[in-house]
Amino acid sequence: MSDSQHIHKPGAGHDHDHSHGSNPAPVTAHDHASHAGACCSSAAGPAVFKLSDTLSAGARLSRFRIEAMDCPTEQTLIQNKLGKLAGVQQLEFNLINRVLAVTHDLPTTAPIVEAIKAIGMVAEPIEEGADDKRPAPAKKPWWPLAVSGLGALGAEVLHFTNVAPTWVIALVALVSILSGGLGTYKKGWIALKNFNLNINALMSIAVTGAVLIGQWPEAAMVMFLFTVAELIEAKSLDRARNAISGLMQMTPEQVTVQLADGSWVEREAKSVELGALVRVRPGERVGLDGEVVSGNSTIDQAPITGESLPVEKTVGDKVFAGTINQSGSLEYTVTAVANNSTLARIIHAVEEAQGARAPTQRFVDAFSKIYTPVVFIFALGVALIPPLFMGAAWFDWIYRALVLLVVACPCALVISTPVTIVSGLAAAARKGILIKGGVYLEGGYKLDYLALDKTGTLTHGKPVQTDYLSLEPTADASAHVLAASLAGRSDHPVSLAIANAAVDKQLTLRTVDNFAALAGRGVRGEIDGQVYHLGNHRLVEELGLCSPALEEKLFALEKQGKTVVLLLDSRGPLALFAVADTVKETSREAIAQLHALGIKTLMLTGDNPHTAQAIAAQVGIDQAQGDLLPTDKLKAIEALYAQGHRVGMVGDGINDAPALARAEIGFAMAAAGTDTAIETADVALMDDDLRKIPAFIRLSRQTSSILTQNIALALVIKAIFLGVTFFGLATMWMAVFADMGVAMLVVFNGLRLLRK
Repeated sequence: MSDSQHIHKPGAGHDHDHSHGSNPAPVTAHDHASHAGACCSSAAGPAVFKLSDTLSAGARLSRFRIEAMDCPTEQTLIQNKLGKLAGVQQLEFNLINRVLAVTHDLPTTAPIVEAIKAIGMVAEPIEEGADDKRPAPAKKPWWPLAVSGLGALGAEVLHFTNVAPTWVIALVALVSILSGGLGTYKKGWIALKNFNLNINALMSIAVTGAVLIGQWPEAAMVMFLFTVAELIEAKSLDRARNAISGLMQMTPEQVTVQLADGSWVEREAKSVELGALVRVRPGERVGLDGEVVSGNSTIDQAPITGESLPVEKTVGDKVFAGTINQSGSLEYTVTAVANNSTLARIIHAVEEAQGARAPTQRFVDAFSKIYTPVVFIFALGVALIPPLFMGAAWFDWIYRALVLLVVACPCALVISTPVTIVSGLAAAARKGILIKGGVYLEGGYKLDYLALDKTGTLTHGKPVQTDYLSLEPTADASAHVLAASLAGRSDHPVSLAIANAAVDKQLTLRTVDNFAALAGRGVRGEIDGQVYHLGNHRLVEELGLCSPALEEKLFALEKQGKTVVLLLDSRGPLALFAVADTVKETSREAIAQLHALGIKTLMLTGDNPHTAQAIAAQVGIDQAQGDLLPTDKLKAIEALYAQGHRVGMVGDGINDAPALARAEIGFAMAAAGTDTAIETADVALMDDDLRKIPAFIRLSRQTSSILTQNIALALVIKAIFLGVTFFGLATMWMAVFADMGVAMLVVFNGLRLLRK
């Protein structure tokens, strides 16, 4: 690594700004194939560890790839070692790629490399600008494990048949232990030197103790079974860990870019700059985020939004990296570079979320820190007290103590939470639900009230003309043309809805002269020498052209939550137009599903109470409140909390920020503002489909259920086996089977979430 690295900005690692909790940039689980470790399965805590309150002016960031840094055990060792090194100010761990970022003011990186070497690991400096992505690990040779297995089996057979002297059995067993267990011994020694009782330390002590009391065949079999169990468990865990990182493979490495001379060439996607013109052919994957400038097609957006059906794309529409162009050819301008695409941000957000420890995981981690030393001391007592004070046989009770050490490892307990959380996060991402941490996935099942914004959440957020009524028979054919001609000169949303309806009907608009906007009332203009007005109820009253019959029609439409405008000439109203922000069909279904889950709903909107009640009635919402400012929405959330409810809030992530921040879980509709939603929301719905909220709650409930099952299974089996061992009814290899067997059970149970 060159010593001129980029400056590390204070606060890197992003803190969640919600008032109900923090979400520091965490570390994720990772590919574990080459360095399996049963208790290493626990997802790490927050990635950033600040060793000093402030960073010095000369602080810089150096990055290292550490292949042996494959779990929180090594992370703790590195943290403790570098924490004592003068000049080191901050550590940031990325376990998914086995990369350590160190913020320091040392003249060179040599002291960091040496410190890591002292704890048995190799730190390879990464050049500035190089990709963090870890190369695929080299496959480990299979023959050492085969030799270990044959040796363990041979030692057992020789011992059982009694056809060979003890020294031969010991030699065969020793070959088995060394060929299969050197890695375990190495990690165990490092852990013991640093006073860390992890699985490798406990297993090393147990096997060494068995050797010292002459249990050679059993020592060999235990080490072999442990190595095999670790390998199986690691392969199982890969499914959960790779569920998200595999999404990155959906983005093509090459894209077709137009050069300045108009020619098209293949370029690496990561080298393409903003604003470049890119072409994607039918059947190809979109390489970069962009906006369509030419062509029509349908695109499969499932990797981003979870939508099962392809989406029509034409000029002005967004396209996302990793999606599949199905029919036509498209040309688009690049709106985000490769490492900042929507897909890349989704992957990064979920990787961070994997390391944000859920409440259950924090409990398990705290419990295991107490549990393991206590059981270790208990095993020591079992080895010493009966022989010293009760005249019992030394070898018999030492053996029982060694079995207890094997049972003592909290592997299944520690692994039960992270594999379930990671699987749940990955399953949600596949559905287009971006969850920003295990704390939200685990907490979703507690919600009993959901507050929702109206515009853009329950409705499309874009007014459209819903009604047209001619009030003057002779004007029927021309009224819409006249109204659209006036509306086309205005940028008001209601006017735009009328103008767009005329465009859809392919009407030919007239020329408007002496056009004037009438603030808060409407517009006026001359068409073919005749003065026309297009405006609201207030304008009709001002012109003295209102009547009881007209007011009755207006009131009927306004009760439905519609905005009404009228076209008038000097004699009176010619036509009536109603405009409304239409409700999404998916909103009705989503509210029905929420009610089926026992969750009450409340709509919070800035629109008038009539509109609020009308929309609420259309979609089946329990309560609605209108005329609300952002602070009023916050007060509504506070009021629900005061009544003892657990509240979620759905909004656009910007206007509803106070309410979203106060809610237990903030849901953002991400399609309209993906960048903001991914960065700020607790949960982002990538295609603005409210049905994903009940899907999230069902997933949260299933995740909570599996977490409970896994913890109960691990604790019950552990307790049973501890009792059996104390009474001398268990052997070491049985203990390995029991411990690793339950660990694999909780892994497979957690992986069930990926199949949903």
